[in-house]
Amino acid sequence: MVVNKSDDMWLLPTIREDHEWKASFDTTALLKRLIKAGVSAKDIQNLLESLKSEQFGEDEWYEGALALLKKTVNLLKKEVTELKSKSKGVSEENEFDVRAAEDEIITQYLQDKKLNQGALLSEDEYHERIVLESGLEAAMGAEAIRSLLKSLDLKAERDTLRAELSETKSETKFKKLTKRLKVVEGFINSGNKPEWMVMEVLPVLPPDLRPLVPLDGGRFATSDLNDLYRRVINRNNRLRRLLDLNAPVIIVRNEKRMLQESVDSLLDNGRRGKPVTGSNKRQLKSLADMIKGKQGRFRQNLLGKRVDYSGRSVIVVGPTLKLHQCGLPKKMALELFKPFIFSRLELRGLSTTIKQSKKMVDNEELEVWDILEEVIREHPVLLNRAPTLHRLGIQAFEPVLVEGKAIQLHPLVCTAYNADFDGDQMAVHIPLSIESQLEARSLMMSSNNVLHPANGEPIIGPSQDIVLGLYYMTRERLNDRGEGSVFADVAETRRAYDTGQVSLHAKVKVRIAEQRLGDNGSLTEMVTLRDTTVGRALLMEILPDGLPFDLVNKTLRKRAISMVIDECYRRIGLKETVVFCDQLMYVGFSMAAKSGVSIGVDDMIVPDTKPERLATAEQEVKSIQEQYSSGLLTDGERYNKVVDIWTHASEVVADEMMKGIQHEVVVDVDGNEVVHESFNSIYMMADSGARGSPAQIRQLAGMRGLMAKPDGSIIETPITANFREGLNVLQYFISTHGARKGLADTALKTANSGYLTRRLVDVCQDLVVNDDDCGTKQGILLDAVVQGGEVMVPLTDRILGRVVGEKVASPQGQVLLKPGEMIDEAAIQLVEEHNINQIRVRSPVTCETRYGICATCYGRDLARGHLVNRGEAVGVMAAQSIGEPGTQLTMRTFHIGGAASRAATASKVTVRSEGTARYGRFRVVRRADGRNIVISRSAELVVQDAYGVDRERYKLPFGAELTVNDGDAVAAGQLVASWDPHTHPIITVVPGKVSFKNMDDGVTVTRQVDELTGSTTHVVLDPK
Repeated sequence: MVVNKSDDMWLLPTIREDHEWKASFDTTALLKRLIKAGVSAKDIQNLLESLKSEQFGEDEWYEGALALLKKTVNLLKKEVTELKSKSKGVSEENEFDVRAAEDEIITQYLQDKKLNQGALLSEDEYHERIVLESGLEAAMGAEAIRSLLKSLDLKAERDTLRAELSETKSETKFKKLTKRLKVVEGFINSGNKPEWMVMEVLPVLPPDLRPLVPLDGGRFATSDLNDLYRRVINRNNRLRRLLDLNAPVIIVRNEKRMLQESVDSLLDNGRRGKPVTGSNKRQLKSLADMIKGKQGRFRQNLLGKRVDYSGRSVIVVGPTLKLHQCGLPKKMALELFKPFIFSRLELRGLSTTIKQSKKMVDNEELEVWDILEEVIREHPVLLNRAPTLHRLGIQAFEPVLVEGKAIQLHPLVCTAYNADFDGDQMAVHIPLSIESQLEARSLMMSSNNVLHPANGEPIIGPSQDIVLGLYYMTRERLNDRGEGSVFADVAETRRAYDTGQVSLHAKVKVRIAEQRLGDNGSLTEMVTLRDTTVGRALLMEILPDGLPFDLVNKTLRKRAISMVIDECYRRIGLKETVVFCDQLMYVGFSMAAKSGVSIGVDDMIVPDTKPERLATAEQEVKSIQEQYSSGLLTDGERYNKVVDIWTHASEVVADEMMKGIQHEVVVDVDGNEVVHESFNSIYMMADSGARGSPAQIRQLAGMRGLMAKPDGSIIETPITANFREGLNVLQYFISTHGARKGLADTALKTANSGYLTRRLVDVCQDLVVNDDDCGTKQGILLDAVVQGGEVMVPLTDRILGRVVGEKVASPQGQVLLKPGEMIDEAAIQLVEEHNINQIRVRSPVTCETRYGICATCYGRDLARGHLVNRGEAVGVMAAQSIGEPGTQLTMRTFHIGGAASRAATASKVTVRSEGTARYGRFRVVRRADGRNIVISRSAELVVQDAYGVDRERYKLPFGAELTVNDGDAVAAGQLVASWDPHTHPIITVVPGKVSFKNMDDGVTVTRQVDELTGSTTHVVLDPK
């Protein structure tokens, strides 16, 4: 029900037919004549009120009444004059007929405008009605609503709604009626009455929850609620006084409205009308504000509390720690573990009272430190870094006491926390009960969280210095000291390296003794002479038994290291993986220090061809400008083409610059000069995956390129200089645009991304694994995701960890995978070997479990590597897996400094492999020159091999010109289609004559004149 509390609207609860109008005949006749004469009903009502309250003693009332009386007399005189002139010749006998006619007109008027119960009236209508009609009852505000609610018969209303629901065909009406029925049945079942929803008594919050605190200087700090309550009390008291004094209705009504407003602002300030503000123009905090939002009672105090036994400090790196350890400052540990220390002091008889124990701890006596060492042994602590974007934002560690005041963190867990050591802080929490300690150790220990819950890849993989060290260690260098040496085993290689006989990068032969893991899990030793480098052979010292040497016998980049750790976890298990990761870290740090990698200006090599490339691009831009000046191009086409030219130029310069720093000329054993992979510091950092990317190196030694404005559009003037050459004033000014955009994006988008995560969790939180197998025969068919002829996501990545829906057979008919079997790494290998392109798998989308989902439809728990357990909150995990990278991505624009990231727009398709070109399901029209033109909106060109297997897929836009026919053979690198990316062609399908219709100048089309070129173009206006 809509409640309108304005002065001008009236609600009529009932019309009483039996009410007798008591006013005298003369008064009624006078009022009717006044209304007919043009005096408003409101004025008459005010006059009557003033006369009734006998307020003539006050000037304003007297003057108002006098003015109204004069106006009334003048109007009556005027009416009498008009009536006399009209009634000349009318006999006295007819006068009665005239009056009867008047009464009939009024009766007819009231019948025409008959009111039903609950009708809305404006104030003027109400005053008019009250004069003309007897038996009218009207009220306004909450009183009217309450009386209407009281008159409701809920059971009758329920029956009516059910009858309407069974008859209605409209979906909108069905929804509306369903909602209403739900509310009605809720009232009936609960025993509550609808009129109770309108409050008559206002509860008052206890004083402790709305304190009044005295400040120095005799002033008071008070809760906003006290102000809001005070307004309600004042207005309520004033209303009571006015009612006792029999004040005019208009004053009482105004006071009621003000009371209603003060109650509204107490319950929810700002919800209706203008919010109530305090002395400093600040909006007062109402009851609703206290419980809603991030700072409200629920989210601030009930869902997440600040707890005892927690501390906070800056984090520093702890390179000597093991993966399950963290460094806890002694002072902090002493404070956090106080209850445990008190207990031990009493047990040992060193103190008899809590007070004495407290004193001993405060004095930091020697016994206290010994007891602290005992207490923290095998007592895990929780470390949390805000923002906690996913479940790995809180992990458990065993504390190690350290000097100083900073918490030491193991470098390998930084990825999970997204932590760095530039001033980040972390909070420590102590699990107190045995149950919580057990849970922390078994589920939350950092050494148990090796894999990422979102994708199943190792999350404790090395990064930055460690990656750089391992990359440097496994690189090879031509003609290095000791090249060609042969060693009996790894130990001999180590001695030769330590004594300086061979260099780390020298190519050597080493006899490697590998422990190979058999199918039955047993280890067998295999000894082979292998071509390798000294650094790679030394890595064999820390490689766990059961892993092949091939895993490390190559240049180890970040991705390769991650694969080694993944392989180790799958083949050998968690414990050995954790130990191996720690050893990798120690070796990485050591080698990074020995490498001496640094950044110097000479490392940034600007390509010699850069001036030539820039000159070519400038010439092309000049040509485009001339075409525009001649009127051949519109301003929009010119802008797009210029941006494309500079984007392409920037990419070419960047490619040549990368080639320049990627290769260096060295002398081989025979004295010949050969091109070899470079040891340039910047290149090594980017190539290894330790730090930086080609996009950043391009700005250092290539050209900064096009910059983005804060609104996202691209500035068409590029910055042709790079950071090594230095920027001039104009270039610096242009680049500030982009830099500011990066900062603004970071601030704004992080909040949006966090809110997205929050809503995702809200939606998915009920999704829990409740069943082992729902038994459904349904599933989804998965194949590789191909885009632009490139496999974006291979089939193997999409099916890993899923459960097979229907049997998978090889082309020869051999059953490879049975239904219900989980697809693991071994199954993936089978699929690849037999070239399977599609597999039907079980999916949560088709799961038939009534509440939640079943383990078989979900598949592998990516964080553990086995089928998901019952009770796992997979919904929340999925929400966090989407939200966490989303928040991280918002930081990307900040790091590339606002450089525009638009790629040169594709305008052609060149195939990568030879085969047969096949038109997908799309239509073409043949042009006069014999070329086929695409006239479908979702066209795809497919390249098939000799066996009919799709090798490449390309999306073609509407209007693309094809250079091959359906079924033609194509060679690798052949151009098969081209188009203009900046125009939207209108293509005729049949020959004929073109005619324009409804081309009304200024209505459907407008004429645009380019000020620079003077050319005129007709532009069709968008329909409104």
